[in-house]
Amino acid sequence: MAMEYKNVRTTDISRREGLLSALDDLAPLPAPYDKNGLEPAFKDPKPEWAETNCCSLDGFCAIDTMKRPETQEEEDELKVKFLKGLEKLFLDANNKYLQPLSLTMEYCAKCNTCSEACHVYKAANGDEIYRPIFRVDVLRKLYKKYFTRSGKLLGSLTGADIDLDWETIARLGESAYRCNLCRRCAQVCPMGLDNGMAAREIRKIFSMEMGLAPTPVHAKGTQLQLKTGSSKGLTRPALLDTLEFIEEDTYERTGRKIKFPLDKKGADVLLFHNAGEFMAWPENPAAFAILLDEAGVDWTLSTDVVGYDSVNYGIWYDDVQAKNVAMAQFEAARKLGVKRIVIGECGHAHKAAVVGADRMADSEERGVPVESFLPMMAEFVRNGRLKFDPSKNDFPVTLHDPCNIVRQMGIVEPQREILRKIAPQFREMTPHGVDNYCCGGGSGFAIMNSYNFGDFRTKVSGRMKFAQILNAFADEMENPDIVKYVCAPCSNCKGTIRDLLQAYKATARYNVQYGGIVELMVNGLASMDRPYFEFLEAE
Repeated sequence: MAMEYKNVRTTDISRREGLLSALDDLAPLPAPYDKNGLEPAFKDPKPEWAETNCCSLDGFCAIDTMKRPETQEEEDELKVKFLKGLEKLFLDANNKYLQPLSLTMEYCAKCNTCSEACHVYKAANGDEIYRPIFRVDVLRKLYKKYFTRSGKLLGSLTGADIDLDWETIARLGESAYRCNLCRRCAQVCPMGLDNGMAAREIRKIFSMEMGLAPTPVHAKGTQLQLKTGSSKGLTRPALLDTLEFIEEDTYERTGRKIKFPLDKKGADVLLFHNAGEFMAWPENPAAFAILLDEAGVDWTLSTDVVGYDSVNYGIWYDDVQAKNVAMAQFEAARKLGVKRIVIGECGHAHKAAVVGADRMADSEERGVPVESFLPMMAEFVRNGRLKFDPSKNDFPVTLHDPCNIVRQMGIVEPQREILRKIAPQFREMTPHGVDNYCCGGGSGFAIMNSYNFGDFRTKVSGRMKFAQILNAFADEMENPDIVKYVCAPCSNCKGTIRDLLQAYKATARYNVQYGGIVELMVNGLASMDRPYFEFLEAE
């Protein structure tokens, strides 16, 4: 990368013509992808995209709904809305986030400890625009300029030196969607500041004040979920057909009969799945059914609108949308009178329903306690309610730690307790646990494929995770006869890892497989007569 890109200043966000920076120097990948020709190239962006959207940050476009103003009046209106939203971030109405945001804005020491923790910054070989403090510093300068007396009077002497125009606003919005909100930066900050949370606050301005959010996240995500019951558009009739298909397919593949219990009142457990599992990975909800039945759990699924999809995309960009979805999910649980909600393999659903819910409603409003599936499954393994034959999983297995489950909730050991019991060749990634790298699909990236943004996810935000996978299997990587399994107990993470393995042809070339932890558990059950994984059947 040319040094001029390394030396981009925050003031350049409004003054620099053309691309603010260019992704022309990525961190090298480990073997065998250090060889020429094995890494896919970036797809060239189409020139017409830049005519209607903001592609001038780095050549990518995440917010497909943000269109370039055609008149000065339209630009002035956007500026007014942006400033109104910026002001609201620092008012009491934002009291759930006001204190941590204010501390982050006021006490950053510019030590750049957060930069070394950021997987996007590292993947881009230290490109300045991906430094976690870059976008926050832009926000800080704009706030000083327009909402502080010193900034209004003294301007650049106080650091209020950024001009506000459409390009500035648009680049800042795009910058907020170059962060996975994994909050690894917050974990290492010696001051306890949270640049990841600040990136989400920028997204809130664009959604809640300006009405701008990526289509896959909002219109085809949150809004579709509230209208049809699922962010995938999976309606109740379609769900019932899908569950019947999964039951029949599971019996044909494994000889194991399952029956999904539906709308069972007073059940101990209401299980929430990411609806993507029903459609893309039906073996996952089937695996849950097998495990819960074998463990003797009194459980059910809900078929109420929103009650069968644990997704809550609002947690990434909009407080109102997050609460709308969460309260509909809690209402479905209250209708059934279940004793507890258990969240399946979806990381952001863990954060939304367990951690984020505390900021949306008190425990009385929620009505039903919520927990993760991982401690429950670990307990079944520990007390012998589930019995295994580890030899069935005798192939290399590594574990991806979903950020929202591990770093943000502290659920670290249950999954490892399970894997040590069922997978003889389990090995850790480096780093792992709370120090993990995001898969690269967090905060909406996994579903965002508008324009050329999928390339950013595959080659940049997911780069450090792919490197970890390669390093975890270094000794076996180039032997396609050896199955290598990436265990990713999160639907969004699985989708991103799937895309990584496809883009780099790691499955086709090197037999790198992926899936959740419950599938691995079922494959290792002593009571299973056939392999649960299709890739093992092929063996």
